[in-house]
Amino acid sequence: MKEHLQAALLKTFCCILLCLPGFYAMGQSSKKSQPAVVKKELAALRITTSPKIDGVLDEPEWQQAQIATDFIQNRPTPGPKEKHKTEVRIMYDDAAIYVGAIMHDVSQDSIFKQLGKRDDLGNTDFFGVFLDTYNDQINGFGFFTTPAGVQLDARYSSNGEDWSWNAVWESNVSLQGNSWVAEFKIPYSAIRFSSKPEQLWGLNFMRNRQSTRQGYFWNHVDPAIDGFGNQWGKLTGLKNIEAPLRLSFTPYISAYAETIPQIKEGSTDDVSYRSDYNFGGGMDVKYGINDAFTLDMTLIPDFSQVQSDNQVLNLSPFEVQFNENRPFFMEGTELFNKGNFLYSRRIGGIPINFLDRDAEEDLGNKIIDNPLETKMLNGTKISGRTESGLGIGVFNAVVGRQYGTLEDSEGRRFKKETQPLTNYNVFVLDQSLKNNSYVTLINNNVMRQGSTYDANLTGLLFKFADKKNTYAIDGKAALSQKYLSDSTALGHTYRIGLSKMSGNFQVYASHTVISDTYDPNDLGIQFVDNSVEENLQFNYNIYQPFWKFLNMYTNIGAIYARRYKPDAFQNFVIYGNLNTTLKGFTSLGMFFNVEPVLTYDFFEPRVDGWYYTFPTNNNVGGYISSDYRKKIALDVSGNYRWFNENDRNNINYSISPRYRVNDKLMFVYRYDRSLRFDDMGFAKTFMHPENQSDPNRERVVILGLRDVNATTNTLTGSYSFNNKMTVSLRARHYWSKAEYSKFYRLATDGSLSPDSYPNGYNGRFVDANHNRNFNAFNIDMIYSWWFAPGSEISIVWKNAIDENQSNVVPRYFDNFTNTISSPQNNSLSVKVLYYIDYLTLKNRFGKGKS
Repeated sequence: MKEHLQAALLKTFCCILLCLPGFYAMGQSSKKSQPAVVKKELAALRITTSPKIDGVLDEPEWQQAQIATDFIQNRPTPGPKEKHKTEVRIMYDDAAIYVGAIMHDVSQDSIFKQLGKRDDLGNTDFFGVFLDTYNDQINGFGFFTTPAGVQLDARYSSNGEDWSWNAVWESNVSLQGNSWVAEFKIPYSAIRFSSKPEQLWGLNFMRNRQSTRQGYFWNHVDPAIDGFGNQWGKLTGLKNIEAPLRLSFTPYISAYAETIPQIKEGSTDDVSYRSDYNFGGGMDVKYGINDAFTLDMTLIPDFSQVQSDNQVLNLSPFEVQFNENRPFFMEGTELFNKGNFLYSRRIGGIPINFLDRDAEEDLGNKIIDNPLETKMLNGTKISGRTESGLGIGVFNAVVGRQYGTLEDSEGRRFKKETQPLTNYNVFVLDQSLKNNSYVTLINNNVMRQGSTYDANLTGLLFKFADKKNTYAIDGKAALSQKYLSDSTALGHTYRIGLSKMSGNFQVYASHTVISDTYDPNDLGIQFVDNSVEENLQFNYNIYQPFWKFLNMYTNIGAIYARRYKPDAFQNFVIYGNLNTTLKGFTSLGMFFNVEPVLTYDFFEPRVDGWYYTFPTNNNVGGYISSDYRKKIALDVSGNYRWFNENDRNNINYSISPRYRVNDKLMFVYRYDRSLRFDDMGFAKTFMHPENQSDPNRERVVILGLRDVNATTNTLTGSYSFNNKMTVSLRARHYWSKAEYSKFYRLATDGSLSPDSYPNGYNGRFVDANHNRNFNAFNIDMIYSWWFAPGSEISIVWKNAIDENQSNVVPRYFDNFTNTISSPQNNSLSVKVLYYIDYLTLKNRFGKGKS
């Protein structure tokens, strides 16, 4: 059966290749039939008296403003005009842009208005305005509100949509008959624009009707055309506006209490708890250097309230990449994240000289304390864009010294530096060009005090598209440098790509090279090195509804990889994907991956130059997601991967029901299960114990046959008191076990042979136990109240338990019971942020004096 399925997949791939000329003709014919797109324009009205932001457009000035209407549907059926009118007006004065919108509907019951926290849409209607203040058709701002008054905002760039960005602006809504009304005040301090006496901005509006799951844009956004900002209309009439003095302070005060378990060595029953209390404060400062550039600084940052990481049992040769949850590193970083050269978790992460237990034990030292994090002292961002479209960004952060505590053989304790004083710096130049194109230069630099090495990376990105935004060439190149005490290590990477990126039929081809010495990991993250890769992918997308489908997105492609040095075959993969939404708004997708020839895995052995001959395998899977408008919805996904080796196979699946009790209360539960049977993985590497005086004695690499199972249960819930006050809960239990049954010795030709490890080798490893049983349990409960614009009170309770042992506990509920009864870390923190705008203070005190 496996051989038949593999043959069928290969046959399908060949058939699609043969059909490509027909697909291309279809894409061309549909493209030719489309009329030329004329961008809409809206003139803003200048006013002298600012309206009250109350969600009621009753000021006479609103009636004088030009109306934007005749929105065009983007989904699920691109093209038709809306049946229920949307009417939008824009006004401005010396301080702000004002947006007033009326969304007509059938009845109030047709207006979905679920509450949620900021930047959380949920099951609701919404209205939004998009502003491209430099009219470069790439970068922009988005401001949204829902009928429940929940605010959302985002930044747009060539990297996509960034919802972590938060601005200080005002909005209000009201329900009026069969319509709902939204009113915005977007102060000039919240956006950036040039100093030209007359402005021309890119502009678009979006409306979402959740009752029919229809999305509309004022200026049509065609999904068959690549890009987003290049499909916006124009805002005219803005004259003689000036960027105000942008100076704001957000001081904070915090209180933190934590109980930490102290486990006596050799006894899990003898546990005491140490309490830790901390009162602190700090400040964020934003200063507009000029009309385009902003300084953003954090002094004595406090990250105690960020969401807990999803800890896992990591048996792979690569590190685990965690999400960035710290606000300072998430907001306004679209420039610094271009090219994916920056992995901000390096800043404040694991110390560079983190103590190695085995190495210290060889020196006769025992590790008493080995901190997993370093403390960030301050961080600074300067970013902006000139009138010519040149974006400039400077990011700088300083991390203080960190120490581990050791105890020598005589019981004397001493400290050892694990992280020197370190400066991290990112510098970016990003030039926007015509036709949705750009050129970007990036430099990352890490400087450490003392003898620890320094590092630098310089990268270049570019994209050049034709006038119709149909064809493009893009690329990426970087040079990494490590400045060691007696030498400099250089490495490089580059990628060049060609694409047809619009229309029904699309093609992408790329050539990527990563040298054996390329290492960006001091301020970035790179899992694979020493590789040359060719990628060819064909897409065929259907954007209009047909039969029982609303749309369909498909691709099929192949990746061929070789080693960079020495030149040798590494891997060949054929892959395909299909994603669609049915007319009942159920989404589903399927995928396959085929590795039809042996793969040479140079990473699993953990020894340079060694490789494991990875067997041929096939992988198929898919997902289904029901309509989120229902009170109860369900997501299900899974895949099955089988190998041409032993009885080796992988099974992964997840089930996630969600229940919306009402517009204020909602729960989501997710169950994930991963089963890897007869998995082959690294166990040990060492020099053969015989002839230990011989410097050329034999290297031994041991791989083990193992079963690896993982189970994750995650429950999230949220309750919204109103559009400014929420409480949320997230509880996660993760359990994974790895049980080794046999061991094999790896030969230099990549083959395996049974080995007597751990019993052989003169009994040197007879007590070795590579089995693992890992549990992690976390609770994050957060109360948040935005009591004033930009100002927040938050209370966070965290509970954390982790257990890592070699004795496998086979049943899930035994693991769960043991985990929740284990020593646990509890913390409670209270934090108050208060936003202070300099101009508001100046005006207030100025009026008081007069």
